Order: sequence, then structure tokens, then C-alpha cells
Amino acid sequence: MNLKKIIIFDSKELFAILNEIKDFLNLELDYADKKNLNQKIKDSNSNFLIISNEKISNLENNMNIVIDKTPIKITKIIQSINLHLLKNNFIIQSEKEIGPYKLNLNSREISKDKIKLNLTEREANLILYLKNSSLPVNINKLEKDVWNYESELETHTVETHIYRLRKKIKDKFNDDNFILSSKNGYKIN
Repeated sequence: MNLKKIIIFDSKELFAILNEIKDFLNLELDYADKKNLNQKIKDSNSNFLIISNEKISNLENNMNIVIDKTPIKITKIIQSINLHLLKNNFIIQSEKEIGPYKLNLNSREISKDKIKLNLTEREANLILYLKNSSLPVNINKLEKDVWNYESELETHTVETHIYRLRKKIKDKFNDDNFILSSKNGYKIN
């Protein structure tokens, strides 16, 4: 979700101030009151941020900036907007879609249908690496690129990690086909 619109809720004064500098914000600005807030949210297609003087109950925290102490400097409001944009971009960049799953690189969680599974850093890196490869990846390549092993020693590190990861996925999501293996290596289904 890329933020496209800021909706000022129930503060005509704040809307007037931000409307004067909206070209510097590089965002669309809109005003809403109690009568039309739900319609404005619906029309914004999840690409909005609401600035209000109280928490709006049916919104996630990342969609609502509460300014409950006035007077406040305009620079503080702009700082809050910028901070929100940075956090939002960080969240967007950390979430990767992998088939029906979402992999959150920040929390190292994979989720599907509101079911979440915690991963180790290595497991998250392995899934991401396999996802980004269009062809199956052999064990030697995984040892080198994910584990940073350069040795020719016989090791079963990759196989053991993949076995354990497959088991975790199977136990949590009942999915036997998340990581497939073939004679050419491993790949994400």
C-alpha cells in the first residue's frame, strides 16, 4: 500500500493550514466529518492516512495519526506524517508474497489466512532465496549463498534445515508442497 491521501477528520482549521502547503506534502488532501468519513475511507481504497484529534476505533494504528494536544507546531505535524510514511514504506518493503503466503522479513513470520508461523532468520532467508530463484537451487548453491559455506566437506545442513522447515509448514498450514525437491535442487511451489 502506497499512501496516496491524507484525510483530515473533523478539524477545518488543520485542513485549511495543510491545504495551503499541500504542494510541499506531495499528497492528496481531503476533509471528512462524521457524516462522510466512512465513504471517504471507502473511496480511498486503503491508500490513506487520517489525522484526527482522537483515535478512530475501526482503524488500524498505522492509518491514524492522533493530534490530541494543541496548540501544535506545523513542523511537528509534518514530522508525524513523514514518520508515518517511513514506517509504512518499511512495512511494505518487508512483506513478500509467496504464493498464498506472506513472509514478513521484519518479524520473520510467514502467514496464511490469519495463521502465523515464526521462523528463524535462516529459514526466512532460505524461503526468500528460493522464492527469488526461478529454477530449482541445488544444495551446493544454497550452502554458498544462504549459509556462506565454501567448503567441499560433506554436510547435511541444508537438507536438515529444509526437512525441519517443511515439517513446521506442514504442522502449521497442512501444506506438504511448499518446498519441492527434484534432482536439480529445491524450489518454492
